[in-house]
Amino acid sequence: MAASILRLFFHDCFVNVRTLGCDASILLDDTATLTGEKNAGPNRNSARGFQVIDTIKTRVDAACNATVSCADILALAARDGVVLLGGQTWTVPLGRRDARTASQSAANSQIPGPSSSLATLVNMFSNKGLSARDMTVLSGAHTIGQARCTTFRQRIYNDTNINAAFATTRRRNCPSTGGDGNLAPIDSTPARFDNSYYRDLVARRGLFHSDQELFNGGSQDAAVTGYSNNGASFLRDFAAAMVRLGNLSPLTGRNGEVRRNCRRIN
Repeated sequence: MAASILRLFFHDCFVNVRTLGCDASILLDDTATLTGEKNAGPNRNSARGFQVIDTIKTRVDAACNATVSCADILALAARDGVVLLGGQTWTVPLGRRDARTASQSAANSQIPGPSSSLATLVNMFSNKGLSARDMTVLSGAHTIGQARCTTFRQRIYNDTNINAAFATTRRRNCPSTGGDGNLAPIDSTPARFDNSYYRDLVARRGLFHSDQELFNGGSQDAAVTGYSNNGASFLRDFAAAMVRLGNLSPLTGRNGEVRRNCRRIN
């Protein structure tokens, strides 16, 4: 579940509702009075791992009741999943509080999509106080996990900056119509946190249009080439960028709450 938990953390941190950042708003279920983020376009039928966070929360509260927030648990779980698959560890600053609200509209508008251009990606990360280099290294999270056909269909049928053999292979399990939920690995080593993602981009084997935008004659070509040649520098820079992502103005002090159940406000 490492890739799914990492994605949950990113989608949590990137949604700005009155506060900015990692506040476990993505974990809230819809209720009669609250429309959560789980059914926003970027999350519907793809965000998963909620039951893993539930299990961790139950065990943590059994040892230390009503003290550790769901937001901190998600931040820690994202880090630990990366480490278990071969990534470098980092120290997760703690003390986040959980949001009492969520925003489906913000989730729809603020999370970059798989068809994004390089300019859009740079701008969306800049809006969060993250640099273009941060964007390129955090995109390396795509070195693990699987993606649904619907997210890369346009890439393999319409893009021209794609390795022909790679496109042919991906089309076998992703028809031009139907099969939206069919899965494909995002890079060539989807269960290992390494720099294969960047090597694939250099070989024009990026699965998403937005991924290949990082290596397509633009401003991030040099960074992609560097990470493709030096896996250690990618792991080091990714760890540092994850700290910056996790520090996006979280709720602290008396703001928010420590939820008893990660799926609903107290």
